[in-house]
Order: sequence, then structure tokens, then C-alpha cells
Amino acid sequence: MSCCSTDGTCSTGATVTVDPAALPATVSTVYAVAGMTCGHCERAVTEAVSALPGVTAVQVDVAAGLVTVSAGAAPDEEALRAAVDDAGYELTGRA
Repeated sequence: MSCCSTDGTCSTGATVTVDPAALPATVSTVYAVAGMTCGHCERAVTEAVSALPGVTAVQVDVAAGLVTVSAGAAPDEEALRAAVDDAGYELTGRA
């Protein structure tokens, strides 16, 4: 038996509470990246950095030259630098 009615609403009225301590910890680090100028650059850097182990999210701000990397722990900066360099850009350090 489903708790959902035929019109797509939930009939239980139950509230789900998530304990924040049960969620995995995430570390966000901002890096400066040189050479990004357009949407293609944004996609290339996002794909390269997203492929690194442990990375859960990547946000690229082309105009500011910043890349925010979220991961379960601080990312391996040498691996990050290599991924950005392989994509054709230069990681110049933490912002």
C-alpha cells in the first residue's frame, strides 16, 4: 500500500527530520584558475575537477577566475592542479 494518493499528495502527514550530524562532512575550498574566458572553459574545468576522487561538487565562476571544490576532505592539490592543467588552464593557488 502506498502513502501517496492518486492525485500525487502524501496522505500520511508524516514529517521527515534529518539529523545534520548524520550527513557526511563536506569541505569547500576556493581556488584561483587562470585562462578561463567562456562557457566552454567552465564546462572543461568542471568536468576535469569533478572526475577527481572524493569531489562532490564543483562551481566555476569564469568572470572571477574562481573554482570552488566541495569534497569529503580537502582535495589533493597536486591532483587538482594536474586536472586543471590537463584541461588547458592554470591553477594559480587558493583564493
